[in-house]
Amino acid sequence: MKRAVARRRQGFEHEVELRSHRLIVDEPEEKGGTDLGPAPSELLAASLATCTAITIEMYADRKEWGLGTVEVAVDYEQATTDDPPSFDVRITLGAELSEENRDRLLVIAGKCPVHRILKRDDVVIHDSLEFVEENEDED
Repeated sequence: MKRAVARRRQGFEHEVELRSHRLIVDEPEEKGGTDLGPAPSELLAASLATCTAITIEMYADRKEWGLGTVEVAVDYEQATTDDPPSFDVRITLGAELSEENRDRLLVIAGKCPVHRILKRDDVVIHDSLEFVEENEDED
């Protein structure tokens, strides 16, 4: 099983560890953070954008289609108590492709792993809580 670990630094600022990578995640100032990094929901939108881009690029490479510039923009609305989250994915390519190839790329874009996770109704999340004793700093 893969692992992502978030460790509190201060306030809402966290260092996130993914394999050998580290990044800072925080909330914007208007939500009580210090805005030292993207918010978790922004990372989710970024994950969808990059996963979509990489998925269509891998497919196009296998088909030997030149895509030119690839840009994937994701506009999103966070979930509320009444409405689910929504994501609008806009793919921009620099190369001209046939209508058939464009249609195929849209189908492939919807098969990226993050897209598939977000579309599922049966995602399983298990929460648990444990307590550890904190060591007092000795002066």
